[in-house]
Amino acid sequence: MSDASEAPDIDPVLSSGALRINPKKLNKVPWDHTGEHPGSEVAWSVIKSLAKLSKYYLFRSVEEQSPTNCDGGRIYASIHINGLVDPLSIILSQEKRPITMGRHDLATMPFIGWLTRRMGNQPVIRRAEQKSGVSDQDFAKSINHRTLLTMSHCISGGHGAVVMPEGKSHQDSKLHKLRTGAMRFAINASTIASSKGLPSPVIQPVGLHFRCHHWFRTDLFVEYPEPIEIPIVKTENHSRGLNEGTWMEPPEDMVRELRDELQNRLAEVTPEAPDWETYRAWQLLAHIKSRQEKQTLESFSQEVIATRKIREIMTHRNESELADDARRASTILHSRDLDGRSVSNDISLDKKPEILKGAIGLTLMAMASFISIPSTGIQTILAWYLGNNSDEGVDARTTHHMFAVFFSPITFWPLFALLFSYYTLEVLSIEITLSALIIGGFITMMATQFSNMVMLSGYDLWTDYTASRRRINLSRSDEGTEFTELLQKIAPKLVALK
Repeated sequence: MSDASEAPDIDPVLSSGALRINPKKLNKVPWDHTGEHPGSEVAWSVIKSLAKLSKYYLFRSVEEQSPTNCDGGRIYASIHINGLVDPLSIILSQEKRPITMGRHDLATMPFIGWLTRRMGNQPVIRRAEQKSGVSDQDFAKSINHRTLLTMSHCISGGHGAVVMPEGKSHQDSKLHKLRTGAMRFAINASTIASSKGLPSPVIQPVGLHFRCHHWFRTDLFVEYPEPIEIPIVKTENHSRGLNEGTWMEPPEDMVRELRDELQNRLAEVTPEAPDWETYRAWQLLAHIKSRQEKQTLESFSQEVIATRKIREIMTHRNESELADDARRASTILHSRDLDGRSVSNDISLDKKPEILKGAIGLTLMAMASFISIPSTGIQTILAWYLGNNSDEGVDARTTHHMFAVFFSPITFWPLFALLFSYYTLEVLSIEITLSALIIGGFITMMATQFSNMVMLSGYDLWTDYTASRRRINLSRSDEGTEFTELLQKIAPKLVALK
């Protein structure tokens, strides 16, 4: 596995939002240095419900492991390739109320800032932003130290924290070099907890896996390996300063050792491939091998684990010809928006048509369209447009999808429900009263949610059908012939690969 010295250290490309700073709002962001959570508990209950709804809209399948029980706080850390969907995916698979930290504009921008402040999110002015002149170093230092101290005390008090230690969202198939911020507040949190006789917090590496992270209705697998114990600073002055509200830097060698350990542990549960082409080749080999062994990979989690086994073999053996063939074959599939699931039991291209799925899918979408399009159509189009035209990059695409779902139940849906109820009562010549509007609006909201679930089920079946059409069209092409020939070359070599 890679370590911190091998991981690329690349500053993020700053978006227009990151280049605008609002010191007045940043100073007003809620914080706490007593161990209490700075966010609103009531707001968190609402936010969690809306986030859970977003998750079911965004992902076709969700598999979540449960982390090892821990009495103390827990710091969740993962690779960061999918914008705000990354922390969303972690937050909803654990019980501890989380506190998060993120770049400064997430706390001050409209809508999103309102949301993150009530979650207790703490702002950070990153190195790249300081270098670009967005903020002077003294102000950045005061905000960052306040954030780190808030995180330390909150975690020592038993809360969870969600961090992306690479410091930015990116599009690479392996970890970037981890920043030290998470390690610094982790060590201080452990030190504060020790000084108060509280249970020790841990760092929880998270394997965050998406079949294709920037696709709508992709698959999600959240994996929790064993947590990492956090050392403490045994100097009395250090813990005293932290408890009195002063940020104290932990020893540099302790920070580096913890960072390197997290880097290595995280690398094990990430793609950790030189590029996505190589990773897709490993996925294809995993599917071929499973077909040979008559053990089809039925779930996305099984695919992730099987691909990891192939990675371990391929990175320790010189199989350049096999790797080249697999890379070429997977590239052919990827060019048609297909993947290793297209391999049939006889190690050729699956040519089974999915006409029935297509017909049922179209029927379901048509039935749901009468409610889903007027209630959710505007948000859907807006999310699609913003996601495809964001200056944040492709990793922010599903963030826009997430917010379209997140804000619909508290904005568009109530308005649609009241209007629909009003006109329904008018058409039925029923007296229009406040109670009638509320009851009708509630029923309409429930019908909207049910209709959207039907629409999504139909959409999933339709995408199964269109995938089958792409497989059939590929089988009839020259590339399809080449793909089948590559599979026949790969299969016997894979049998001998142990």
